[in-house]
Amino acid sequence: QVQLVESGGGLVQPGGSLRLSCAASGTIFSINTMGWYRQAPGKQRELVAEIIISGGSTNYADSVKGRFTISRDNAKNMVYLQMNSLKPEDTAVYYCKSRVRTAAGGMRYNYWGQGTQVTVSS
Repeated sequence: QVQLVESGGGLVQPGGSLRLSCAASGTIFSINTMGWYRQAPGKQRELVAEIIISGGSTNYADSVKGRFTISRDNAKNMVYLQMNSLKPEDTAVYYCKSRVRTAAGGMRYNYWGQGTQVTVSS
């Protein structure tokens, strides 16, 4: 019903930058939040950044504050993650998540993208 497609991952040297994009499509009545999570090998998936679509309030993990910026394009149902000053510990698969209502008056459900690999290494 709802598809999330991420792009923009890759290999970057420490101190470098990457920009991730996520596009939501399908049966969408409204989007409440969009965000980015990441999962490194052997670790649990963790929140990186999240944005409330209406109003634009944001929430960041302490480990990325001041380095990462989340933004959205409401007209295109897209969310972005600008990642600067990348560190080796940022290496992970990054997942886009969106909380979506698919019909008026319906419940909200969480949807996930397939993930995009970010590797920070020299």
